[in-house]
Amino acid sequence: MSKTIGRTAVGIDLGTTYSCVAAWFDKHNRVEMIPNEQGNKTTPSCVAWDGTQILVGEAAKNQIYKNPKNTVFSEFFFLYIPRTST
Repeated sequence: MSKTIGRTAVGIDLGTTYSCVAAWFDKHNRVEMIPNEQGNKTTPSCVAWDGTQILVGEAAKNQIYKNPKNTVFSEFFFLYIPRTST
């Protein structure tokens, strides 16, 4: 007797402009994009601090002009800058 174990694979794409999440569902035999809270399949790669809370995604992007000093958008590439030894 064989036993099938269902597993879910999840992929996360952290892009410089937008990010997304997808998962493999055995039940549907395909990959499906996971929507964010607004129902969109991609989320802006944006983080902000408004003085009381941390905002991410759409909420952070929507307030970027009111609060540019506390908003980070399209800066993800800094994570990949190699360090030089001193």
